[in-house]
Amino acid sequence: MKIAFFGDVVGKPGRQAVLDHLPGLKARLRLDFAIVNAENAAGGFGLTSAIAEEFFNAGADCLTLGDHAWDQREALTYIEREPRLLRPVNYPAAANAPGKGAHLFTLPDGRRIGVIQAQGNVFMKQAMSCPFDAVDAALDSMPLGAVADAIVVDMHCEATSEKMAMGHHCDGRASLVVGSHTHVPTADTMILESGTAYQTDAGMCGDYDSVIGMQKQISLYRFQTQLPGERYQPALGEGTLCGTYVETDDRTGLAIRIEPIRIGGRLSEMVPG
Repeated sequence: MKIAFFGDVVGKPGRQAVLDHLPGLKARLRLDFAIVNAENAAGGFGLTSAIAEEFFNAGADCLTLGDHAWDQREALTYIEREPRLLRPVNYPAAANAPGKGAHLFTLPDGRRIGVIQAQGNVFMKQAMSCPFDAVDAALDSMPLGAVADAIVVDMHCEATSEKMAMGHHCDGRASLVVGSHTHVPTADTMILESGTAYQTDAGMCGDYDSVIGMQKQISLYRFQTQLPGERYQPALGEGTLCGTYVETDDRTGLAIRIEPIRIGGRLSEMVPG
């Protein structure tokens, strides 16, 4: 199976990068499944149903969220009627959060791919249930090679250590564990010891002439003065499409290849050959 995961979409430049490049890339790489983390797509804060539909029409098969899941309140109801939209799987039980954090998708050829999103706890503002326990339960519900032909885990968190720990925790049980949330693509694409592909962060889809997608001046003012200043606004230069490409063995569901994807904007281009 050929799968691509695209990191956090930030504002209009990120949206445009997805809309401009995803359709052609899906055909060029013959992707079976494309996942987009869209939690910052609406002006840098949350996701609207209209933007989600644009992504689906452009070729996204699944959208994931994160700590900004509910910044646009309509997401609370939209997620209930849209199974292709996933929020973190490890909300506390008491939250009774709408939607779900894991789903098993069936491709037109009958193969099945599971997508799981978890949110970490280290350095995050929200206190979630243990992501490792929640991912275990989701993996147990769709065992790789038995129920699912491939499984992708989106680990949405701040600490690289927590992301790497999740990669090793899932090694041999998922096709790909990829990090999101920190908006910077890491240079550690690899296949772990037991066959799970891993990257600490896929990077954002957005304008890299910025501070993690936001206008430089606003971020600099906050860092230099420690005052709140004006509300963060997405940078508006040309966006880069950033993501991760994985090929899996249909017999086992484990990874046989992982490569970064970067198209457009300021970063050096890289597209799997």
